[in-house]
Amino acid sequence: MSKSFIKKITCIVMILVMTVGFCACGSSTSGDEEEGATYEFVDSCDRTVQIPENITRIAPSGALAQMVLMTIAPEKLVGLSATPSTEQYPYFPEEMIKLPTFGQFYGSKANLNMESLIEADPQIIIDIGDMKSGHAKDMRKIQKQTGIPTIFIEAEMDDFPEAYRTLGKILGKEEKGEELASYIEDVLAMAEANREKLTEEDIVTVMYGTGSTGLDTNAKGSVQADVIPVVGAENAIVTEDITNQGGGTLVSLEEVYNADPDVIILNAGGPYDRIAAGGSEWDELKAVKDGKIYEVPNVPYCWMSSPPSVNRVIGVLWLGNLLYPDLYDYDMVEKAQEFYKLFWNYDLSEEEAKELLAHSTLKDN
Repeated sequence: MSKSFIKKITCIVMILVMTVGFCACGSSTSGDEEEGATYEFVDSCDRTVQIPENITRIAPSGALAQMVLMTIAPEKLVGLSATPSTEQYPYFPEEMIKLPTFGQFYGSKANLNMESLIEADPQIIIDIGDMKSGHAKDMRKIQKQTGIPTIFIEAEMDDFPEAYRTLGKILGKEEKGEELASYIEDVLAMAEANREKLTEEDIVTVMYGTGSTGLDTNAKGSVQADVIPVVGAENAIVTEDITNQGGGTLVSLEEVYNADPDVIILNAGGPYDRIAAGGSEWDELKAVKDGKIYEVPNVPYCWMSSPPSVNRVIGVLWLGNLLYPDLYDYDMVEKAQEFYKLFWNYDLSEEEAKELLAHSTLKDN
């Protein structure tokens, strides 16, 4: 027999052993001697799952979960959903960069590497993000497939504080969880207060373009664009088909002209440089004429979306300050440094912060 064939057979046997083992102990209130005691946890899908009291090894279910867990308990991760890019290296702890990649556990982009998962031996799989239809079914399927306790913690924008407090409790990181939760509550409270101060005449319309052409748009109603209404602006792109995927909804340039937004923001890798330089088919748009076309800072993650996780918190600080500087009145360089230290445990230099903001907040400086 070939070595690859033996390896595959071994992997299958291990999966069966893990699944049987989990089914045998699923109703117990305590784990085996190696893992210690377990207890019943009710997740956001209203599923009751036996999870370890002392969690030291976590597998994230996907990019959103990886990002959140990186901010509160990076030392407990035993693998990643995606391998970091070279641009992200400085912001990841060195030990995280060396972790194996499991891939995405479920959904349209599912590419789980079961062998890597088994070798990493996580105690629990944690899924974090917005609630979707069939979410409970997905969690049950993953748990049955892997034999590993699997839980979902809802974390849409307003849910993040509670999500961090929950994570703090189950991961033994209550102080850190509370620190992050309080920070997010303060940001969201500020945004709510500022929205109430805006009159109808004050409201800015915004187009959020993605992709190489900028015409893949995160339209009104997409979770990928929810920072826009949070800061008190109006999404200029309204479509019948709304997608919550990072690719956005494709529109024509004619549709953009019909909307004629006050401000255009574009993801990195898009047409910002070409449009900002002038002489393009975008020239007659109000936002371009007024010089109000900006590029979203994007490391270690985009500040607006892709994925729409805790990165949106600094997105609120950034976009609010960009659109309504009299209301969101602070130094964005300092805010970026504060956020990166608290969430990424990274000492962002003033020079690095200014580089991130060079095509937006500081473009006219």
